[in-house]
Amino acid sequence: MASEQSIQQNIRLTCSTGSTRLFRNNTGTLRDQHGRPVSFGLARGSADLIGWRTVTITADMVGTTVAVFTSIEVKTATGRVRPEQRQWLDAVQAAGGIAGVARSVEEAEALLAAHPDSVPGAEQQQQAEQP
Repeated sequence: MASEQSIQQNIRLTCSTGSTRLFRNNTGTLRDQHGRPVSFGLARGSADLIGWRTVTITADMVGTTVAVFTSIEVKTATGRVRPEQRQWLDAVQAAGGIAGVARSVEEAEALLAAHPDSVPGAEQQQQAEQP
């Protein structure tokens, strides 16, 4: 069975192409040289991979290009999503972002591919970009 780190790396490298950019989001707390806690990462419970997918808004939507925040929580086949991770993913989705759990590159690609249907006109734009 592949490790979470291996799955994560494969997803990041495979899916971070074209209009999608994904970055590793390490989170936690360490003590500095004076013993004070220093938190790092986006937020407690935030996903392993964060980034965006650029979507071109069609003419009926002013023709503007926007970046859609993307948050992918990577788990092994048996890994469990913690409550704060689920809360983070739900918040990203509620705000219109792309968020979900992926246990493989294929699941991450499916998560990213499912998003254009929720943006009016994005599906036609995606089809027009294909050779």
